[in-house]
Amino acid sequence: MVEQHQFQAEIQQLLDIVIHSLYTDREIFVRELISNAADALEKLRFEQSSGQAVFQPDIPAGISVKTDEKAGTVTFIDSGIGMTHGELVDNLGTIAHSGTKAFLKQLAEDKKPDARLIGQFGVGFYSAFMVGSKVEVLSRSHKPDEQGWRWTSSNGGGYEIESAGDIPRGTQIIVHLKEDAKEFAKEETLKRIAERYSNFIQYPIELNGTRLNTIQAIWGRNKSEITDADYNAFYQYVGHDHEDPLLRLHFNADAPLSIQSLVFVPQHNRENLGLGQTKPGVSLYCKKVLIEAHAPDLFPSWLRFLRGVVDSEDLPLNISRQTMQDTTLMQKLNRVLTGRFLKFLDETAEKDAVTYEKFYREYQQCIKEGVANDFTHREALGKLLRYESSTTDPGKLTGLADYAKRITGDKKEIYYLLAPNRESAEGSPYFEVFQSRGIEVLFLYDAWDEFVMEHLRTFDGKTLRAAEKADLDLLTPPVAPDALSDNAAQELAKWIKEKLAERVGAVRVSKRLVSSPAVVLESDRTMTSSMRRILKNMNRDEAKNEGIQDLEINPRHPVIVRLDKIRQTNQELAVKVVEQINDNARVAAGLLDDPRPMLKRLNELLEQVLK
Repeated sequence: MVEQHQFQAEIQQLLDIVIHSLYTDREIFVRELISNAADALEKLRFEQSSGQAVFQPDIPAGISVKTDEKAGTVTFIDSGIGMTHGELVDNLGTIAHSGTKAFLKQLAEDKKPDARLIGQFGVGFYSAFMVGSKVEVLSRSHKPDEQGWRWTSSNGGGYEIESAGDIPRGTQIIVHLKEDAKEFAKEETLKRIAERYSNFIQYPIELNGTRLNTIQAIWGRNKSEITDADYNAFYQYVGHDHEDPLLRLHFNADAPLSIQSLVFVPQHNRENLGLGQTKPGVSLYCKKVLIEAHAPDLFPSWLRFLRGVVDSEDLPLNISRQTMQDTTLMQKLNRVLTGRFLKFLDETAEKDAVTYEKFYREYQQCIKEGVANDFTHREALGKLLRYESSTTDPGKLTGLADYAKRITGDKKEIYYLLAPNRESAEGSPYFEVFQSRGIEVLFLYDAWDEFVMEHLRTFDGKTLRAAEKADLDLLTPPVAPDALSDNAAQELAKWIKEKLAERVGAVRVSKRLVSSPAVVLESDRTMTSSMRRILKNMNRDEAKNEGIQDLEINPRHPVIVRLDKIRQTNQELAVKVVEQINDNARVAAGLLDDPRPMLKRLNELLEQVLK
């Protein structure tokens, strides 16, 4: 006998919403029905573990998907807990214990179909009507004295229930596809969708008799049970990489959020190959069901090189599981995950410096990007920076924390110098005073390192200061018998300023130079010459005024001493020399854009010398 039933008004309203408005991608119905099947198996497992008698206890737990292109159907079968007649009515035809009423109430308040609705409402079954003109459900409860039932609805105002006779325990959902949804009856289509969303469900999934989910969700297992080979195989699957990972972090937490995560660092940074910025590589799961592939908000952008998974049961999702409901919660998840990964990197640097240095050389640009853009984690990121130092051997890197430990006395500054390479740094006029006084300087070879230091500003209570901006004097100036007297040096500086006029700012007698005749310094002491070059390349207004460098002269250098002499006897030659000294200093600072006037003058000077 066939029973005729009408959907409860709220269920009919729900159907209209799901079919026409809610899901943005119709393939989601595959994920929802497989997830429901997994839930049914889990409920059965709980009943069996609590000692309850179960009909057909020896049927293996599993999920089967069958496609029939000729009939235009796709069928989802599970050997789970099943449903009685009453449960079919309650679960599929009325509000009963589901959250449908709250769902509709929230929808009415928000007045939009993508209302912030959580996945626990349990209405994913109705997604089948997005693609199906008719849906059949055959179900037999796990209770030994129950029979099987058939539930049928043609997407109208009601449904039918009739006896299904002697069928196995569990549930079959047969979706008769609409004409515009026939693609879902193709095996290759279902394989792609099932592997994308449900590949890590713990129960076996078969498609037309072939096992799909052969890769285990090892992130939920105890670490002691997982071998390196297991980890590497899993990484190669999720990372689409043929190499083993450089680093891995398997991290589980219960508070402040329930998190199971497994993330990897590839051996090589693909961005270094010039392939452009990579997409985020960590996917978000809830109970082993994919919520979002390559989730952009799980980690900050500078950690986009990570590959792996994050699984959290605390995620309040909307009804389609496609949009996060609570952005505040997502931000908390981001902070927890990022903080834990930064701690992991710091621990790696302490315990395995060789591996960390390999990581840093590959991913240093990402770390620096984080310092510049991620205020929340800036201090922790600063600890991860590595540079060569004037006190270390060439090629050996050191960190800010190590520099800070080497500071003696009450000194409160960490000095750095930007240069193309170590040779240029050690030969820089800005380094001379530090070398003379035995003060350590970090050597920065990347043009953007100065932006990193400007954003970091301090570390461990110490101010980060560019060597160019350091207010240091020589404690003991080198002995130079022919050095200019203080008065003579001041007079020469005054004369140089008159001759160079607006081409320089102030001209001073330097107390920091040892082997260089002169050096240029920014009149604006908040900026360095390297910073001005970068800003100029970016066409920034701050760099447009180019004639503001001050010039400092070394009264002990032979060139400066002889310049003072020839200006008394040959003003024309002296002016050319001082112009050349200024241009040489600008070359050393990287500020001379057009060398042609300098080269012409240099040839004239050579001509005079060779007469």
